[in-house]
Amino acid sequence: MNQPAYHPARYDSAGVEVHRPVPLAPAPAAPPVPVQPGGIPSVASVVLPDGRVVTGYAVAPAQPEPFAPKPPVSRVAVNVALGGVGFAAVCGGLFLLTAFVAALTAFITQLITLAAVIFGGWIAVQIFSTRGHEGGTTVNIRRAVFKRNHFHG
Repeated sequence: MNQPAYHPARYDSAGVEVHRPVPLAPAPAAPPVPVQPGGIPSVASVVLPDGRVVTGYAVAPAQPEPFAPKPPVSRVAVNVALGGVGFAAVCGGLFLLTAFVAALTAFITQLITLAAVIFGGWIAVQIFSTRGHEGGTTVNIRRAVFKRNHFHG
């Protein structure tokens, strides 16, 4: 229904360009490397009891590794020395930790002292303030005359 109509010019192969691969020229062979006659190991032949001959390269027997002498310093001494080096490396951190704890203690002490000064000042203001008294008797003394232990006001 909605399909495009077939147009032969659209599918014509005359406008198609074909590429064919071109073989590469073989690379020239590398010149043979001369081998010294002493570099080739000798071939050994062994005759088995049943008459068969086995031919192959001679294999040198495995040599044991030379015995390593013990070091002049024991392993325990080395471990103790390494532990000392590690402790010395940690001492800087321990010193900083100690300094931090001392500084924190001084800071908390200063906060407590500041709180005591502020609270003490508040109490002093409450005690020595000149506000009116709620209870008690107020006596105003003006000119008083004392005669024979009697007060005449």
